[in-house]
Amino acid sequence: MNNLIVLIGPTAVGKTDTSFAIASYYGCPIISADSRQMYKGMVIGTAMPSEEELKKHRHYFVGQLEPGDYYSAARYETEVLALLEKEFVHHPTMLMSGGSMMYIDAVCNGIDDIPTVDDDTRALILKKYNDEGVDSLAAELKLLDPDYYNEADIKNPKRVMHALEICYMTGKPYSSFRRKEKKERPFNIIKVGLRREREELYERINRRVDSMIGQGLVEEVKKFTHLKHHNSLNTVGYKEIFKYLDGEWDLPFAIEKIKQNTRIYSRKQTTWYRKDEEIAWFHPDDIKEILDYIDKKHI
Repeated sequence: MNNLIVLIGPTAVGKTDTSFAIASYYGCPIISADSRQMYKGMVIGTAMPSEEELKKHRHYFVGQLEPGDYYSAARYETEVLALLEKEFVHHPTMLMSGGSMMYIDAVCNGIDDIPTVDDDTRALILKKYNDEGVDSLAAELKLLDPDYYNEADIKNPKRVMHALEICYMTGKPYSSFRRKEKKERPFNIIKVGLRREREELYERINRRVDSMIGQGLVEEVKKFTHLKHHNSLNTVGYKEIFKYLDGEWDLPFAIEKIKQNTRIYSRKQTTWYRKDEEIAWFHPDDIKEILDYIDKKHI
């Protein structure tokens, strides 16, 4: 049977270097599971692999979308499964690495068969979001689908907008389509998680943000000012710099907010992963132990 290694961990934990080591060991490409690294030009703020690294290690799902393109976990599931079917012919072991929880879950467990949203409905909800903001949409979601409202991240525009799109289009609550039934996969899944002590991880986050600023994050964000209303740019590192560019915050405060929001996101990731008992946890420095574990789990 073919094997899919799934490398998981909070932001800044060290997934990139570990993924390179695993990919080199097995001679396989890397499937990125980072929902923001898919967008062109978002290089510094997403810690996208460098051109040199991309040449050395073949990557999929990196820099392929325009910032305004619509994308979803359901589409990711479909495209990754199709890619794996082709790649397994040449690489019986493949590697997927990233920190976007919904995307990883979609590939490993499947995503519910939720109706595809038509263009008119998507445009309507987007206009409401641009005119009224996420709080207004969340209030409407509470009326149309209180069950999903009570469990969703209602500050996440993408989640709220998609749920409302389904409610509008079908006349039914979004939660009625979410059965969460695990789908069987025709390959073996080996989940490896990376973790560090909280103080160590937070220090790495702080250093990485400082490094991003030094590499030119502000200049990178400036290029997207006219596109900042797109969901792809409503992400940590970009939304804080937009506030600086708009004159709402000074730069030192914006930098501190990036660090704070990145730490918050890392905690959300850790909480999500903690629910999955299939993940074997390692420190990123223990690469020999990681490879030994993967070898033993091969089928």
